[in-house]
Amino acid sequence: MAAEPTANQLIAKHRPTLDQALETIRTRAYWSPHPEHPKAYGEGGSLSLPEGKAAFDALQGTRFNLDQPGTDDWVGGEVSPYGPELGITYPHPDIDTLLPAMRAGMRAWRDAGAEVRAAVCLEILSRISARTHEFAHAVMHTSGQAFMMAFQAGGPHAQDRGLEAVAYAYVEQTRTPDAAEWTKPQGKRDPIALTKRFTPVARGISLMIGCNTFPTWNGYPGLFASLATGNPVLVKPHPRAVLPLALTVRIAREVLAEAGFDANLVCLAVERPGEGIAKTLAVRPEIKLIDYTGSTAFGDWLETNARQAQVYTEKAGVNTVVVESTDNYKGMLANLAFSLSLYSGQMCTTPQNLLIPRDGIETDAGAKSYDDVVSDLAASVSGLLGDDARANGVLGALVNPDVKARLEAAAGLGEVALASREIANPDFPDAVVRTPVIIKLDGAKPDAEAAYLSECFGPVSFAVAVDSAADAVELLRRTVRDKGAMTVGAYTTSEEISAAVEETCLEECAQLSLNLTGGVYVNQTAAFSDFHGSGGNPAANAALCDGAFVANRFRVVEIRKDA
Repeated sequence: MAAEPTANQLIAKHRPTLDQALETIRTRAYWSPHPEHPKAYGEGGSLSLPEGKAAFDALQGTRFNLDQPGTDDWVGGEVSPYGPELGITYPHPDIDTLLPAMRAGMRAWRDAGAEVRAAVCLEILSRISARTHEFAHAVMHTSGQAFMMAFQAGGPHAQDRGLEAVAYAYVEQTRTPDAAEWTKPQGKRDPIALTKRFTPVARGISLMIGCNTFPTWNGYPGLFASLATGNPVLVKPHPRAVLPLALTVRIAREVLAEAGFDANLVCLAVERPGEGIAKTLAVRPEIKLIDYTGSTAFGDWLETNARQAQVYTEKAGVNTVVVESTDNYKGMLANLAFSLSLYSGQMCTTPQNLLIPRDGIETDAGAKSYDDVVSDLAASVSGLLGDDARANGVLGALVNPDVKARLEAAAGLGEVALASREIANPDFPDAVVRTPVIIKLDGAKPDAEAAYLSECFGPVSFAVAVDSAADAVELLRRTVRDKGAMTVGAYTTSEEISAAVEETCLEECAQLSLNLTGGVYVNQTAAFSDFHGSGGNPAANAALCDGAFVANRFRVVEIRKDA
């Protein structure tokens, strides 16, 4: 039996990775220690694709035991968006027993120091990475993502975001030295001399409230930012997407225990149907940090009511693209078509509103009217998704009936430029797969505002006719200011319009992508380089990841003595 790793062994093993992450968040260059290709796994202890599928299959119909205190029931009920019931039950917590148990290990975790905490977190991520194929199936069958997207976004990209959070946490905790010798001259008298020690001290228990669509990608930043800064983490998954985070908690508990720390520093809280345990937990005095991704309504409730906690929210926004002109019309259409289609538009970064001058745009293919642009975009989407096998790989499945209902209702909001069609998935006959719908709206009509100034989460986009490029920029400003946006895009060959869009995004604090026509899309962000959200508009009060995302998860306590 292999010896359990010591803290020093973990530091030796993972310090090179941590150093590279620290350098990369400084340079913002491309780097990832987690392979994106499925064939990269299967050696060195990592699961191959068949092994990952077998591990996922073996979990179905089982009791997912974590050996954590305070279990008073076993609950479950996940049904894959592709049809099958998972049949897994998870521990339900007695909160009054679980929360005190989570606090018991805080002192040893604090005293271990920032470097040890970072090394333990990196070991957790390393073991998750080795089981990426298992996680891919877990993410696929809880979120409805197609397998390749679930593999990449739920695996290496999520792991990158977790590592990024650890790197930022390490930077902020080591900004202040552990100790200092302080001497103040007193003229002819002896100088005053003090020794000072500075210790990062955790805020308390951190509550991570998971989302249905990206349980790991959206969950890992907060989880690892809190754990790396000394806080116990209670993971409360979305009831339809428990398994990926339950696997994460199990691995974290194993690593913590092996490294000599209390496994209860990371625990799981799964709720009974309709219980609403997140509301109960969020206002408990022991909860000092909350990370949340989801609806604006509950995000606002958390910000208003969880007064004892530092709350980090990613809520809803209305992502907007200004289409003024382009020197690569074909590339623009292809880029937008993929952006609208990926994962059936069920991403917080998917464009919703396309602001197009009603008099048309100038392109390298000649002048195009508003109707031309919309019909050509519809044709591009149809071409991308014309083959059902390819369409299934791009779209995945609708994550829940609410998305399907919004999609079906969208046809009544305006003129349909591209109708949604149903696609059969031969491997999963019960999967609900739909292509995007594009609706034409007149931006000058007040009754259209109710549609395009509200988030319509899912494969629904609005081609909004505006009077001019200047009107498009002004509508962009109003949208970001009032409704928020996770992403903004623009296509223009005009330096004046480009400058106006950039200034608008700087003033309203929105992340901007200009003239994307290749293999990078407005709804994708790369860890260590891109900021996901800004924290400066109503869509989110935090960015993934920056110093602000981690710095307030701990306080520095000073102890000084006469030298």
